[in-house]
Amino acid sequence: MPDASGRPAGGARPRSVALIGPQGSGKSTLFDALIAAAGGPARRGGPRGMGTELRLGHASYLGDPWSLLDCPGSVEFAHDAACAVTVADLAVVVTEPAPGRAAALGPIFRMLDEAGLPAVVFINKIDQLDGRVRDTLAALQAQTRRKLVLRQVPIREGEQVTGYVDVVSERAYRYRRGAPSEQIELPAAMREREAEARAELLEALADHDDGLLEKVLEDVTPELAEIYRPLHTGELNGAVVSVLLGAAEHNNGVQRLWKALRHDVPGPEETADRRGIAPEGPPLAQVFRTVHAGHAGRLSWARIWRGPVKDGGQLDGQRVGGLHRFPNGEAQKVPEAATGEIVALGRMEGVTTGATLGAAEPLPFPKPPPAVHALAVVLEDRKDEVRMSGALQRLAEEDPALAVVMDPESSQTILHGQGELHLRAALERLSNSVGIKLRTVRPQIPYRETIRHAVTQHSRLKRQTGGHGQFADVKIQIEPRPRGAGFSFEEKVVGGAVPRRFIPAVGEAAEEATKKGPLGHPVVDIAVTLLDGTFHSVDSSDMAFATATRMAMQEGLAKGEPVLLEPIHAVTVTVPAEYTPNAQRLLTGRRGQILGYAAKEGWEGWDAVEALVPAAELQDLIIELRSQTQGLGSYTHRFDHLAEARHK
Repeated sequence: MPDASGRPAGGARPRSVALIGPQGSGKSTLFDALIAAAGGPARRGGPRGMGTELRLGHASYLGDPWSLLDCPGSVEFAHDAACAVTVADLAVVVTEPAPGRAAALGPIFRMLDEAGLPAVVFINKIDQLDGRVRDTLAALQAQTRRKLVLRQVPIREGEQVTGYVDVVSERAYRYRRGAPSEQIELPAAMREREAEARAELLEALADHDDGLLEKVLEDVTPELAEIYRPLHTGELNGAVVSVLLGAAEHNNGVQRLWKALRHDVPGPEETADRRGIAPEGPPLAQVFRTVHAGHAGRLSWARIWRGPVKDGGQLDGQRVGGLHRFPNGEAQKVPEAATGEIVALGRMEGVTTGATLGAAEPLPFPKPPPAVHALAVVLEDRKDEVRMSGALQRLAEEDPALAVVMDPESSQTILHGQGELHLRAALERLSNSVGIKLRTVRPQIPYRETIRHAVTQHSRLKRQTGGHGQFADVKIQIEPRPRGAGFSFEEKVVGGAVPRRFIPAVGEAAEEATKKGPLGHPVVDIAVTLLDGTFHSVDSSDMAFATATRMAMQEGLAKGEPVLLEPIHAVTVTVPAEYTPNAQRLLTGRRGQILGYAAKEGWEGWDAVEALVPAAELQDLIIELRSQTQGLGSYTHRFDHLAEARHK
């Protein structure tokens, strides 16, 4: 229970760790193994499938309370990882022992650098190591400016990794399947490799500690405390990253990782200080995820930067309608939450992801990335429209990287997101939550049309229906204007052939007629001039002149050689430099015009390719781009201009 200051009694410090890494690296397996090693339920069954949602779990290891965040690995869910990183004390970067996949960690390390978050690297699946671990380390080092220091060296028997040597303590351990490692005598064949790795570790740490540097230069063996001190300091300030080994599926290296976390992860007070959060003051919480959890209702996952927060208490003038932890994967109500804990706040209506509760100024929070893929949602049964509208709103609340747009031109409901998997996962949640049947189609492209040459058109309306009739006679000229000039109207009537009171109706009707041209799309960039006409003193009216004008516009536009215009977007594709030729071929194959490319500022080894691409060619661009760049490519785009469509 927290004391009066909001800190937990007994000296325990609730800390938070985010597991982050590329798709397929085994983060979720490691998450389950850490929970089980701390006394939680062991997960049974085969390998996990790909996770598409951020998971939260609570554990207690050697008396210390922990919140673990399992981040989805797909780049399409990178915003979930960014939100988790915002509230974590440290990130465990999970990777495979495969140098060829190391490039996927570049964006992850950049995210950690932007957040200023300490990290350790866990090379998972070490039992599948094919080659030298130093090759994997070198490939990983190329993705970050932080110094990676190998804390463990694998022990091999033949081609199989059977254990490791702790480089700091110089102790050897043998892996045991499903059990903690056992200490063994350091194999003679490993002594030279261990000494080499230890020397590299000490040299790296000596750059950050004068006392250790002096001993290294004098070839004096330092005490363990003299090694751990700069190691811990270097991790906290982001200069150093420890690299540990293991195989989470077999529980190898999991206990050792727990011990490293227990000693190296900063407390919530240190993290709050790094983020500029004052230690004293009223309760303060930051929401980093919103979920709708069935009978539990709306839950706001939040880090408690200052506690205690109590069930039924007030945060930002709202009553907290429940506090929940997740010790076994299921929501468990608790009476209060202490400083440093991550909990789910119940029924905080109107509170959105990223909200700061308890402070006048909001804490910094990552903005969602721009959308790169879109699908239009079509209901199988129109009576489900109201239910779908509410469900879509909840989807957007749960995931800020999603955007729901009602397109007034096409009347389509369009879901924008980070890729096909991202949207499919969201739509599956939508369908399951409200039980409605739907399908998806491509969003309609907002084509436009114009004319190639000027036309003069005369139209007369003459109707007699008993009593007053309808009469109007107009002669108009329709001319093309420069691209982007828009619509204009003027009159050049001489001698009052058309009374001035009717001229506004002619202009309004001419503009209204541009809403749908001969090709079925809005007409742009034309000038309409009223040249002449006649009227009847009794039968002419605004309505009559408007009708005659629409007739003239319809006939005239069809004669002006209408041409279809398509939107062209300015596109910036970002890829590792080795994939730049792939990106260029992809863009030119989609009718793109390459404007050039250059090294991306601040992204060592990455290029930014600039191009102009028709909007119709962007609809599934991200899918092919990622398939040709190992999932690393991304792009941004904005409307640039309209151009004649080469083909539709």
